[in-house]
Formats: sequence, structure tokens, C-alpha cells
Amino acid sequence: MGTIIQGDNLAALREMPSGSVDLIYIDPPFNTGRTQTRPRLQTIRDDANGDRTGFKGQRYRTIKLGSSSYADAFEDYIGFLRPRMTEAHRVLAEHGSFFFHIDPREVHYCKVMLDEIFGRECFQNEIIWAYDYGARAKKRWPAKHDNILWYSKHPEIYTFNLDECDRIPYMAPGLVGETKAALGKTPTDVWWHTIVPTNGKERTGYATQKPLGLIERIVKVHSNPGDLLLDFFAGSGTLGEAAARNERDFVLVDSNPEAVATMKKRLAKYEPLHNSLN
Repeated sequence: MGTIIQGDNLAALREMPSGSVDLIYIDPPFNTGRTQTRPRLQTIRDDANGDRTGFKGQRYRTIKLGSSSYADAFEDYIGFLRPRMTEAHRVLAEHGSFFFHIDPREVHYCKVMLDEIFGRECFQNEIIWAYDYGARAKKRWPAKHDNILWYSKHPEIYTFNLDECDRIPYMAPGLVGETKAALGKTPTDVWWHTIVPTNGKERTGYATQKPLGLIERIVKVHSNPGDLLLDFFAGSGTLGEAAARNERDFVLVDSNPEAVATMKKRLAKYEPLHNSLN
């Protein structure tokens, strides 16, 4: 189960059969115009020399293990994306769904492009992933959300297993009664979910890693066991782990050798992977 391809994603997409993929999720570079760097950190208990405070006031010392980075600037961002999105539409099955993860700076331009490729009638939702972490701007409202655009291949035929979705607490549980409060409710199109903790077990150290819980929600609701899932900007391989944990097959594509190494290490605990080098 599972294939990792190191190489250009456009070339890899052009080799895939039409209508062969049940679910696509991608998290492409956001075109911020700068090099993105994320440190790999470890914290250890150190009451005497700790540089940060944790639970119950305990002190911890931070050790920098290294960092990962990538250039995030394109002269023609939409021109870079368009042929890849066209191929994504081609390989998507008739009942399939496509999720495009981007930030507020580029989402409007990307939606116009995707409306042209998929058709406006196939646009289903804009999901807001909201989080609250990091520094707060002093001159404008702090940016603490990403945008995820959901398109289906067919406007009315797509997989949507709402009963498989994780449930969230009611904001006012006393108003709905004990039974409903204990069960929780299904999410709306605003998803509150923390980023991957800096020192959490989930953290791989890869610069653009997204939370497993976020991607698992998409996988569980929008695909079925045995389906083939695709991420052709695979990065740390979160879609691959979400797929493997939920009995789905997957194809992950990335041109970055560091990303491929991270994915192989992360997914080694699951069934043997098929590796390919384009």
C-alpha cells in the first residue's frame, strides 16, 4: 500500500490514468515571496537554565536540532499551478473530490482559476482552518487562518460520509442537554484546530507540515476504505499517514529529496511502500 514518487509533479500527473483517483488534497507553496524556514527543536526539563515555561510553571531548555527551508516565490504563480490543476481534474474520478489548501493572499486568484477548470457548479465549500499560535501583529489584525477550497468532479455526485466525521463540543452545552452535549456536533465550514506542536510527537521537522487531525477529517468524510488518494505537493506526507491509518491507498509526489526522506521515515511503520524516482 502506498507509493512515493520523487520528481516533478506535472510529469507524474501526466503518467496517471484518467479518472483513477478518488480524492486529491494538495498544499502547494503559498507564493509568499520569501524563503520559508522552520526550525527543528527539542525541549528538555531544566529548572536552572530553562528558556521557556511549560505546564505548572516548569522550566524547559530549548535545543535546536536543525531546520528545513524552501524558496516560496514564483514570477507567474497561476501559470505554474494551472497545468497541474488541469491534470488533477483529469485524473480525478467522477465521484471524486479535490481539496486545495492556500492562504488568504492567493486564495481569490486560485479560486478563479479553479472555477475555470472544475466549473463553478462544482465548487462545494471554502473551509476556513482557524488556529491561534505565534506572534500577533501590531498594525493589523493577526492572520491566523488558511483557506481550503473543495471542488467535486461532478456537481452532485461525490463522497460525503458525514457520520465518519469527528465531532466537536457545543459552545453552550447547557442549552442542548446532556445527551447532545456528550455526543458533540459536526463541524461547520470553519475548522478550529491547532497547528502541529513544536515539540509534539507528530512533528517531523518539515517546514510546511499540516496537522494530522485536519487531514484525517477530509480523508474520513470524503473517501472510503480502499480508495486511492493523491497529494502531489506531498511535503511531510500527512495525507499518506491519514490514508494509511484509515485503510486507504495513496500516491505522494514531491521533488524535494528532504521531503521524500521525511515521508519514508514517517510512513515506515505502515505497510511496505512503493518508491519511484522520476
